[in-house]
Amino acid sequence: MALHRKADALLSERPDIAVISECAHPDILAKRGETALAACSTLWMGTNPNKGLGVFAFNDYKVTRFEPFFPTLRFILPLRVNGPRAFNLIAVWAQNASAGVTRKHQSGPLRRAFGKYRDFITAGPTVIGGDWNSNKIWDKPGWRINHMAKVEILDGMGLRSAYHAVTGERQGEETTPTHYWRDRRIDGPTYHIDFVFAPKDWLNEIREFSVGTFDDWVGNGLSDHVPITIEF
Repeated sequence: MALHRKADALLSERPDIAVISECAHPDILAKRGETALAACSTLWMGTNPNKGLGVFAFNDYKVTRFEPFFPTLRFILPLRVNGPRAFNLIAVWAQNASAGVTRKHQSGPLRRAFGKYRDFITAGPTVIGGDWNSNKIWDKPGWRINHMAKVEILDGMGLRSAYHAVTGERQGEETTPTHYWRDRRIDGPTYHIDFVFAPKDWLNEIREFSVGTFDDWVGNGLSDHVPITIEF
């Protein structure tokens, strides 16, 4: 949240495309003086103007929302990215079901999106990235919402996690966290719950890949998440 306080840190990464969870509507960012974010090509979804999912495009890139769009899949935003490199994008801030029997029988919005947007995903190069709020470590036998169920679906569509392609680590065995939960301490609870999936042939073209550090993003109070940055 409070993206207006983090804009300088975001812009220092010099992104072409930025997927931001829990961010205010661009109109609110403009009122708070963040004209660089408000003026770029932007798409946003949510019902709370102070806390939604935003995608920001810079450097001659433009984003347009794909139709048909299913807003009941919170928060899954399908986009077409046009610019020096055109591709489809599904921005993610996954709102998974709560505990108990609900988690066993519901797929969650992200897995349902893979069915609703299957033609979009398979029509051309597609990137799916953001806060998934899931990891193999929480999977349970028979649960439709399981993380690995989603990984296997995407593998069948030719998409793979960039982090795992670069590091060679297995799902559920990630050594670098993306989320410093609850206490925001380097020695507190940490998880890897942010992912970028891309076409397998793109993963052979990765020029740069990084996961943000605790000191740069969490220790200074900016966020409890750190960014994943990829250059193809």
